[in-house]
Amino acid sequence: MLLYAGIVAFGAGVALRTLVSVPLSLLGLLLVIATAVALIAWRYGGSTPLLLVCVVVCSLVAGIARTELSWRAVGDSSLASMVGSEVVLEGVVAREPQLRERSLHLYLRTADGDLLLVTTDRYEAVAYGDRLRTTGALTVPESFETELGRTFNYPGYLLARGVEYRLSYPELQVLEQGQGNIFLARLYGAKQRFVMALGAVLPEPAFGLGVGLLLGVKQALGEELERVFRVTGLTHIVVLSGYNLSLVVAFVSFVLSFFLRPRARLIVGLFAILGFALMVGLSATVLRASLMAALALIASTFGRQYLVMRALLLSAAAMLMWNPFLLLYDIGFQFSFMATLGLILVAPQLETAFTQGKFIYKLRELLIATVAAQVAVLPLLLYHIGEISLVSVVVNVLVLPMVPVAMGLTFATGVLALLSPPLATLLAYPTTLVLSYVTGMASAWASLSFAALPVPTFSFAWVTVAYALLWYGCYRAGYFAPVTAHVVSPMGRERDASEVTATADWTIEEELFVKEQLAKKVAAGPSLEDPAATLSQQNKNDLPSFFR
Repeated sequence: MLLYAGIVAFGAGVALRTLVSVPLSLLGLLLVIATAVALIAWRYGGSTPLLLVCVVVCSLVAGIARTELSWRAVGDSSLASMVGSEVVLEGVVAREPQLRERSLHLYLRTADGDLLLVTTDRYEAVAYGDRLRTTGALTVPESFETELGRTFNYPGYLLARGVEYRLSYPELQVLEQGQGNIFLARLYGAKQRFVMALGAVLPEPAFGLGVGLLLGVKQALGEELERVFRVTGLTHIVVLSGYNLSLVVAFVSFVLSFFLRPRARLIVGLFAILGFALMVGLSATVLRASLMAALALIASTFGRQYLVMRALLLSAAAMLMWNPFLLLYDIGFQFSFMATLGLILVAPQLETAFTQGKFIYKLRELLIATVAAQVAVLPLLLYHIGEISLVSVVVNVLVLPMVPVAMGLTFATGVLALLSPPLATLLAYPTTLVLSYVTGMASAWASLSFAALPVPTFSFAWVTVAYALLWYGCYRAGYFAPVTAHVVSPMGRERDASEVTATADWTIEEELFVKEQLAKKVAAGPSLEDPAATLSQQNKNDLPSFFR
């Protein structure tokens, strides 16, 4: 409870200071209050309510102070006086260039440490680590209105990425190459060779979708296909998340299981997660998924219980400590956090309800995950995007089973294209067929007149009200009632699960442990004393399961 309260209070402090200026005198007063409460709690033998107040106040101050440090760095640049004038700047391309449909986005780091967004022609021959001389008009980013009538906070979006100034289509001159990090340069070079080899054997739009699924390059879809995916609620499959990363981690773990011991697999697995996150770009979504995947891998290796709510909050706190502007200025961070929270809080309740009906096992899983995530992100989706997909659940159920197949075939095709292009051409046919199924299904449903419904603009206060009502509804339904559960680790040891949040009548056990016990009972034959031994393999799938 203290950990959760502290993290939530830290986030509240970050949000407060992001929106308004907080006097230092107020921070001092809050610290005095926290100290006084801590002394009183110590005097009365560590009273839990008083300790809770102390933790909340201290965490709130920490969130405000961390965000204050970030704000003090904003505008502290010699470039501030040059805005609107012609400038000549030199710098190194500090991040992998982002190819868009009509332009190329470069992040240029100057000698003074400033990071600029440089927009240039998409066919410009510029790579990570190149030292450039740019000549153009220096500007600051401005908010703009989207096609659905929403105002996009572009300055805040770039501020969350460390950018305050930009140059649009300046004159470029490459002075030197190879000035970046050697490891990143080789990583990006390998990625580029893979993409080029894949593009040589896969036609569009299958190529754009394949690259998007594997590497999270949403811009590779093109504007039309990106619109189709937005209308049908499929954008998440090309924005790398925990689902995509879990497939990568599972593949790496499976391959390494034949060669390495568990501890060695842990080290290699952590490096694989880090390398993959760096290769695809450290977006908020990728960073959150990587942190949670690393925690899950560590817990699994050491036979520890993995509390997904704690992992989510710890990951969010670490990200906000690193960059406080993510909380309110990065839509990807908001969507990723809320969708995962929906899977944690809403999915178990839906799984219980769906278990009572007659559903195909995998269909039930897809329905649960899709509905839970949609419920959790709906208020934010309506506020930021202004459109709700009415076909999202159906399309996700039809498409998601093919995503792992599409990713596997795309990866195999790309690797084979690097080794033997003629053989890769043969594999490209089934790969294109699977990818075309995804794009065709999305396009067909997006063409329906009722596929998406636009929503008028509204105040963010309604988003707060919506989540407050959703939280209250979950509380009244008993979703947050702590229970003492019987938890079995992968090593067979019982653990204290008093902090586990679940429905009151559930027993939490490792799924593999349950299946092993049931398999033994089935192999032993029916028993009058143990009716569970008569369960068939099909009935095992009716058991509630947690997040695989």
